[in-house]
Amino acid sequence: MNILKLQADVCIVGGGPAGTLLGFILAKNGVSTILLERSSGVNRKFRGEHINSETEAILKEHQLFDKIEELGILKMKKVEFFSGKQIVNTITPSNAEDHVGIHVPQANLLSPMTQESEQYKNYRLLFNTKVTELMQDERGVFTGVKAISDGQEVIINSSVVVGADGRYSTVRKLAEIPTVEMTHGYDVLWAKIPAPAGWEPTTRMVLVDGHQLALFTQTGGYIQIGWNIEEGSFPSLRKQSLQPFLEPLIESFPELKELVLQHLRTWNDFVPLKVQSSRSDTWVKDGLIMIGDAAHTMTPTGAIGINCGMKDAHVLAPILTEALLEKNISAQRLKRFEVNRKTEIKEQQEMQMKQEASFSEKFAQFALS
Repeated sequence: MNILKLQADVCIVGGGPAGTLLGFILAKNGVSTILLERSSGVNRKFRGEHINSETEAILKEHQLFDKIEELGILKMKKVEFFSGKQIVNTITPSNAEDHVGIHVPQANLLSPMTQESEQYKNYRLLFNTKVTELMQDERGVFTGVKAISDGQEVIINSSVVVGADGRYSTVRKLAEIPTVEMTHGYDVLWAKIPAPAGWEPTTRMVLVDGHQLALFTQTGGYIQIGWNIEEGSFPSLRKQSLQPFLEPLIESFPELKELVLQHLRTWNDFVPLKVQSSRSDTWVKDGLIMIGDAAHTMTPTGAIGINCGMKDAHVLAPILTEALLEKNISAQRLKRFEVNRKTEIKEQQEMQMKQEASFSEKFAQFALS
């Protein structure tokens, strides 16, 4: 078998929002970059598709937001909290903003960033590519990756390897970076139905038997629905009748009854997500960096995971560019990125835990106010 050998300053493993944004900024900065993605394109299924105003500002700073908006986005007008059919609290945009979150389909987010990146000759994207090994020199410095791309063996020599390959990161595993995984006592079931005519672009949160039920309006006329269920309960849950599970949703939103019954007929219409967060001991080694969920998995609470990952990319790009110019890719030098981001990430994970713990109490407070 012929082996394809490639060379780049940076090899990014993982073509999700964080890895793709980082690849674009580095290429724009003149850094030769190769981005590896396991899937066959940008249309893979992805549920964390809501960006906040901070990510919007980052995309605008890099002249990407208008191109993304052209493909289709949906700005949320408000967040409503329901107890049964009753709205008990409403969050609306601040005076400085015109939304409380933006839904951006995965393809609409990734395609413009990819297209802009490919204008640079120092950029290359390989789909259908799976990393099999990390390479190191005699000093233990990471020097690239070995991979299989469309059935062909590929060797990529690089000054820095970036792991942007998600919560089950191959890079983190191969680099033997310890991580502490934390469960939160619940998992999430996702499903999608068409939105009825006149359904407002709003995020709706419902309290059901002490658990959260969330409805997210999506671009293209859909509603994504997430049910918080007891951790590990889906195997036993799916042995039961589906109808009682759907009743709280239908009771709170009777206008959805026909669509719910039409599109959610069996448990196979749901996608389970194991909810966990994680903290890695470190995000860097000599010649290696991890970003996004690879470094710090977030839970679905607050829909902040995608935003944390993209901010990682935005913060890392100039630090990494300078480190390469200085020809210093030591862990000590790269740790400037970790120091910059780690405190905020820890605070946000703690905030998620507090929000999860106090969800039902908040409803009680709203109902009494």
